[in-house]
Amino acid sequence: MTDRYPGYDVLAKRWTQSWNEVTRQVIDRRLAMPRGPRFFSATEWRTLNAVCDRIVPQPKDRPPVPLPAYVDQKMADGMLDGYRYAQLPPQGEAWRRGLAALDEAAGEAHGGPFHSLTIEQQDGLLRRMQHGDLSGNAWGGMPCKLFFDHRVIPDITHAYYAHPVAWNEIGFGGPASPRGYVRMGLDRRDPWEAVEVAPGKTAIAGRKNYRVG
Repeated sequence: MTDRYPGYDVLAKRWTQSWNEVTRQVIDRRLAMPRGPRFFSATEWRTLNAVCDRIVPQPKDRPPVPLPAYVDQKMADGMLDGYRYAQLPPQGEAWRRGLAALDEAAGEAHGGPFHSLTIEQQDGLLRRMQHGDLSGNAWGGMPCKLFFDHRVIPDITHAYYAHPVAWNEIGFGGPASPRGYVRMGLDRRDPWEAVEVAPGKTAIAGRKNYRVG
Protein backbone atom coordinates (compact mmCIF):
# COMPACT_ATOMS: atom_id res chain seq x y z
CA MET A 1 0.00 0.00 0.00
CA THR A 2 3.03 2.29 -0.14
CA ASP A 3 1.77 4.00 -3.33
CA ARG A 4 -1.75 4.72 -2.11
CA TYR A 5 -0.85 8.10 -0.57
CA PRO A 6 2.14 9.27 -2.62
CA GLY A 7 4.32 11.94 -1.08
CA TYR A 8 2.65 11.64 2.33
CA ASP A 9 4.78 11.58 5.47
CA VAL A 10 2.86 11.78 8.73
CA LEU A 11 6.01 12.94 10.56
CA ALA A 12 5.80 16.22 8.64
CA LYS A 13 2.99 17.10 11.06
CA ARG A 14 5.42 17.24 13.98
CA TRP A 15 5.56 21.05 14.32
CA THR A 16 2.12 21.84 12.95
CA GLN A 17 -1.16 22.46 14.77
CA SER A 18 -2.01 18.77 14.33
CA TRP A 19 0.27 17.60 17.15
CA ASN A 20 1.04 18.96 20.59
CA GLU A 21 4.03 18.18 22.78
CA VAL A 22 2.40 15.15 24.42
CA THR A 23 1.66 13.66 21.00
CA ARG A 24 5.24 14.28 19.86
CA GLN A 25 6.62 12.55 22.94
CA VAL A 26 4.41 9.49 22.44
CA ILE A 27 5.44 9.14 18.81
CA ASP A 28 9.12 9.69 19.61
CA ARG A 29 8.99 6.84 22.12
CA ARG A 30 7.51 4.57 19.47
CA LEU A 31 10.21 5.51 16.98
CA ALA A 32 12.95 4.92 19.57
CA MET A 33 11.74 1.43 20.46
CA PRO A 34 14.69 -0.81 21.49
CA ARG A 35 15.20 -3.57 18.94
CA GLY A 36 16.23 -6.31 21.38
CA PRO A 37 14.15 -8.37 23.83
CA ARG A 38 13.52 -7.57 27.48
CA PHE A 39 10.84 -10.18 28.14
CA PHE A 40 11.50 -13.07 25.75
CA SER A 41 14.46 -15.44 25.82
CA ALA A 42 16.82 -15.65 22.84
CA THR A 43 15.04 -18.77 21.58
CA GLU A 44 11.58 -17.23 21.99
CA TRP A 45 12.79 -14.04 20.31
CA ARG A 46 13.91 -15.91 17.17
CA THR A 47 10.57 -17.68 16.94
CA LEU A 48 8.63 -14.47 17.56
CA ASN A 49 10.55 -12.70 14.79
CA ALA A 50 9.67 -15.49 12.37
CA VAL A 51 5.99 -15.40 13.36
CA CYS A 52 5.82 -11.62 12.91
CA ASP A 53 7.44 -11.90 9.49
CA ARG A 54 4.68 -14.26 8.35
CA ILE A 55 1.69 -12.54 9.96
CA VAL A 56 2.65 -9.11 8.56
CA PRO A 57 5.19 -9.49 5.72
CA GLN A 58 6.81 -6.10 5.12
CA PRO A 59 8.23 -4.53 1.96
CA LYS A 60 11.98 -4.59 1.43
CA ASP A 61 12.27 -0.98 0.24
CA ARG A 62 12.02 0.55 3.75
CA PRO A 63 13.11 -0.31 7.29
CA PRO A 64 10.59 -2.70 8.83
CA VAL A 65 8.28 -1.80 11.68
CA PRO A 66 9.89 -3.55 14.70
CA LEU A 67 6.92 -5.79 15.44
CA PRO A 68 8.72 -8.23 17.77
CA ALA A 69 9.99 -5.30 19.84
CA TYR A 70 6.46 -3.92 20.21
CA VAL A 71 5.13 -7.31 21.33
CA ASP A 72 8.08 -7.71 23.71
CA GLN A 73 7.47 -4.26 25.20
CA LYS A 74 3.79 -5.07 25.77
CA MET A 75 4.77 -8.20 27.69
CA ALA A 76 7.67 -6.61 29.60
CA ASP A 77 5.67 -3.56 30.68
CA GLY A 78 2.51 -5.54 31.47
CA MET A 79 0.29 -3.47 29.16
CA LEU A 80 -2.91 -5.49 29.50
CA ASP A 81 -5.99 -5.56 27.26
CA GLY A 82 -8.46 -5.12 30.11
CA TYR A 83 -9.93 -8.61 29.65
CA ARG A 84 -8.73 -12.19 29.19
CA TYR A 85 -10.40 -15.35 27.95
CA ALA A 86 -10.66 -17.91 30.73
CA GLN A 87 -8.96 -20.59 28.62
CA LEU A 88 -5.91 -18.39 28.02
CA PRO A 89 -3.24 -17.85 30.67
CA PRO A 90 -1.89 -14.32 31.30
CA GLN A 91 -0.56 -12.80 28.09
CA GLY A 92 3.15 -13.32 28.75
CA GLU A 93 2.65 -16.96 29.69
CA ALA A 94 0.38 -17.45 26.68
CA TRP A 95 3.10 -16.16 24.34
CA ARG A 96 5.77 -18.30 25.95
CA ARG A 97 3.65 -21.44 25.64
CA GLY A 98 2.61 -20.60 22.07
CA LEU A 99 6.15 -19.97 20.85
CA ALA A 100 7.44 -23.12 22.52
CA ALA A 101 4.56 -25.11 21.04
CA LEU A 102 5.35 -23.79 17.56
CA ASP A 103 8.96 -24.90 17.91
CA GLU A 104 7.76 -28.27 19.20
CA ALA A 105 5.42 -28.71 16.21
CA ALA A 106 8.13 -27.54 13.80
CA GLY A 107 10.55 -30.09 15.16
CA GLU A 108 8.03 -32.91 14.91
CA ALA A 109 6.90 -31.98 11.39
CA HIS A 110 10.10 -30.71 9.81
CA GLY A 111 13.01 -31.55 12.10
CA GLY A 112 13.98 -28.02 13.15
CA PRO A 113 12.86 -24.94 15.06
CA PHE A 114 10.19 -22.71 13.58
CA HIS A 115 12.55 -19.90 12.56
CA SER A 116 14.68 -22.29 10.49
CA LEU A 117 11.80 -23.52 8.31
CA THR A 118 10.88 -22.40 4.82
CA ILE A 119 8.17 -19.80 4.40
CA GLU A 120 5.79 -22.48 3.12
CA GLN A 121 6.45 -24.70 6.13
CA GLN A 122 5.97 -21.80 8.55
CA ASP A 123 2.73 -20.78 6.88
CA GLY A 124 1.52 -24.35 7.04
CA LEU A 125 2.03 -24.53 10.81
CA LEU A 126 0.41 -21.14 11.35
CA ARG A 127 -2.62 -22.25 9.34
CA ARG A 128 -2.88 -25.37 11.46
CA MET A 129 -2.76 -23.16 14.56
CA GLN A 130 -5.44 -20.90 13.09
CA HIS A 131 -7.68 -23.90 12.43
CA GLY A 132 -7.09 -25.42 15.87
CA ASP A 133 -5.16 -28.39 14.49
CA LEU A 134 -1.94 -28.16 16.52
CA SER A 135 -1.44 -30.16 19.68
CA GLY A 136 1.43 -31.06 21.99
CA ASN A 137 2.62 -30.88 25.56
CA ALA A 138 3.99 -27.36 25.21
CA TRP A 139 0.50 -25.92 24.81
CA GLY A 140 -0.24 -26.86 28.43
CA GLY A 141 -3.95 -27.13 27.66
CA MET A 142 -4.14 -23.73 25.98
CA PRO A 143 -6.30 -23.91 22.80
CA CYS A 144 -4.06 -23.07 19.86
CA LYS A 145 -6.87 -21.42 17.87
CA LEU A 146 -7.74 -19.12 20.77
CA PHE A 147 -4.07 -18.18 21.11
CA PHE A 148 -3.89 -17.42 17.38
CA ASP A 149 -7.12 -15.40 17.30
CA HIS A 150 -6.68 -13.45 20.53
CA ARG A 151 -2.93 -13.11 21.04
CA VAL A 152 -1.03 -13.62 17.79
CA ILE A 153 -3.23 -11.61 15.43
CA PRO A 154 -4.20 -8.67 17.67
CA ASP A 155 -0.81 -8.22 19.35
CA ILE A 156 1.08 -8.19 16.05
CA THR A 157 -1.36 -6.21 13.92
CA HIS A 158 -1.98 -3.64 16.65
CA ALA A 159 1.79 -3.19 16.89
CA TYR A 160 2.03 -2.60 13.15
CA TYR A 161 -0.65 0.06 13.03
CA ALA A 162 0.77 1.84 16.09
CA HIS A 163 3.79 2.88 14.00
CA PRO A 164 4.05 5.98 11.75
CA VAL A 165 5.26 3.89 8.81
CA ALA A 166 1.90 2.11 8.76
CA TRP A 167 0.10 5.44 9.14
CA ASN A 168 1.74 6.66 5.93
CA GLU A 169 0.43 3.60 4.11
CA ILE A 170 -3.19 4.20 5.16
CA GLY A 171 -3.15 8.00 5.09
CA PHE A 172 -3.69 8.31 8.85
CA GLY A 173 -2.64 11.58 10.45
CA GLY A 174 -1.82 10.19 13.86
CA PRO A 175 -3.47 11.34 17.09
CA ALA A 176 -5.52 14.43 16.24
CA SER A 177 -4.39 16.44 19.24
CA PRO A 178 -5.01 19.30 19.57
CA ARG A 179 -6.37 20.07 16.09
CA GLY A 180 -8.99 17.36 15.75
CA TYR A 181 -11.13 16.79 12.66
CA VAL A 182 -13.92 18.94 11.27
CA ARG A 183 -15.29 17.28 8.12
CA MET A 184 -16.73 14.08 9.55
CA GLY A 185 -19.03 13.08 6.68
CA LEU A 186 -18.39 10.27 4.21
CA ASP A 187 -15.84 11.07 1.48
CA ARG A 188 -14.97 14.41 3.04
CA ARG A 189 -11.41 15.34 3.90
CA ASP A 190 -9.91 18.08 6.02
CA PRO A 191 -7.06 20.01 4.35
CA TRP A 192 -4.55 18.46 6.77
CA GLU A 193 -5.53 14.89 5.86
CA ALA A 194 -3.76 12.77 3.26
CA VAL A 195 -5.06 12.55 -0.31
CA GLU A 196 -5.64 9.08 -1.73
CA VAL A 197 -4.35 8.67 -5.26
CA ALA A 198 -6.86 8.44 -8.11
CA PRO A 199 -6.15 6.63 -11.41
CA GLY A 200 -3.78 8.68 -13.52
CA LYS A 201 -3.42 11.41 -10.86
CA THR A 202 -0.39 10.27 -8.86
CA ALA A 203 1.46 13.56 -9.38
CA ILE A 204 -1.54 15.62 -8.21
CA ALA A 205 -1.94 13.54 -5.03
CA GLY A 206 1.80 13.77 -4.42
CA ARG A 207 1.80 17.56 -4.61
CA LYS A 208 -1.17 17.83 -2.24
CA ASN A 209 0.30 15.36 0.24
CA TYR A 210 3.63 17.16 0.26
CA ARG A 211 1.84 20.19 1.71
CA VAL A 212 -0.24 18.28 4.28
CA GLY A 213 0.57 19.37 7.81
